Amino acid sequence: MTLWRITCAAAGALALAACATTRSDETTTSSPGSANIQNPYPSTYRTYPGAPTALVGATVFDGAGDRIDGGTVLFADGKVVAVGDASLAIPAGYRRVEGAGKFVTPGIIDIHSHLGVYPSPGVEAQSDGNEATSPTTPDVWAEHSVWPQDPGFSRALANGGITALQILPGSANLVGGRSVTLKNVPARTVQGMKFPGAPYGMKMACGENPKRVYGGKGRMPSTRMGNMAVDRQTWLDTKQWMADGRKTRDLAKETLAAVLDGQILVQNHCYRADEMAFMIDLSKEMGYKVTAFHHAVESYKIADLLRANDICSAVWADWYGFKMESYDGIPENAAFIQNAGACTIIHSDDENGIQRLNQEAAKAQAAGRRAGISIPDEQVIRWLTLNPAHAMGIEQWTGSLAAGKMADVVLWNGNPLSVYSRPEKVWIDGALMFDADDPKRRPVSDFELGQPGEGDVK
Repeated sequence: MTLWRITCAAAGALALAACATTRSDETTTSSPGSANIQNPYPSTYRTYPGAPTALVGATVFDGAGDRIDGGTVLFADGKVVAVGDASLAIPAGYRRVEGAGKFVTPGIIDIHSHLGVYPSPGVEAQSDGNEATSPTTPDVWAEHSVWPQDPGFSRALANGGITALQILPGSANLVGGRSVTLKNVPARTVQGMKFPGAPYGMKMACGENPKRVYGGKGRMPSTRMGNMAVDRQTWLDTKQWMADGRKTRDLAKETLAAVLDGQILVQNHCYRADEMAFMIDLSKEMGYKVTAFHHAVESYKIADLLRANDICSAVWADWYGFKMESYDGIPENAAFIQNAGACTIIHSDDENGIQRLNQEAAKAQAAGRRAGISIPDEQVIRWLTLNPAHAMGIEQWTGSLAAGKMADVVLWNGNPLSVYSRPEKVWIDGALMFDADDPKRRPVSDFELGQPGEGDVK
């Protein structure tokens, strides 16, 4: 038996065997300087068995900002076949799922999660998200800490409709290491969860955390100017190594060089507007691009700058004030970013918040409405689907309901932006992984077996 007992039993042995197969399109090499050196641990993910399915009669939010009332979504062989209105023909052999009064969205994507590296139960023995031994640790990879049996994965699927998520190192360090993008499926190893083809991310952090952690140890950085100085020297050392021909293996510099080569996306923890502006300046000085600022409670102050530099803001609905750099957070943040034409994402950074991202988006939408900014539901859903997919480098495969994309689909029992709604069914690559009406498709981690609350998804 593998990670999630009931789901895997329902999917069958065929899928479990397939999970051990290495993808042929993820080559590796040990040659210094090679473009493929960043991927010696390729994905072994394989889709679980599915059936041709037609969701009919539901309101469809396609994730790209469009809405279809009484829509039809067809998927087969792991891919979306077609999306349309009630006139869309349903081919023979499709299982028909009635959706009248319900809603369909793409699978929800969380760009900022620590599931697996800070798993439940949250005890010191499993605290594996921060390598807080040096201000810069680009040599560490989050996937080497991910525990696939974390019960948080199944809760995120059943309660939040999460089909893909990015697992990041923590924010103790200026450079925390590589992130990994996962499909939210049961697997015995993290390689069996790795999203095939997804680029790596690299976690950076600015502000209070690095200067507190290392200043508290009596070493640099202990100030914000120290943060910048260490960052700059780290990049300069890497650029020199690259200029010298990358002649030796150096795990830290290989990661940083891959960022400079455009192969790894920068995911930057940063709260204050002035510090985000500094990070943009640093990226231009050193020759890389910031893909997204995370937490970004003051993005509303520089939304025009973020738009001009094509940088997404991954934000909370209303977390603020828990430390000084979060003091100026406002609940209208996401709406103001959206209204300025910049990329808006709602993220969790929390094992409970990931189960309610739809409600977080609704809170942010309501705050905008109170401020006179009306954002349609179908646009808000994009904050949880296509926008995070874009910032994670996976939008060509998932994040919206479009022909040829992965059939990552959620059927909600009501409007997903209602506090009363929850996932009824969740498909990943066309395989039914959760069904609220079928006890055999309610996932249970092996770790939970025999424990109080086993498989509880309330």
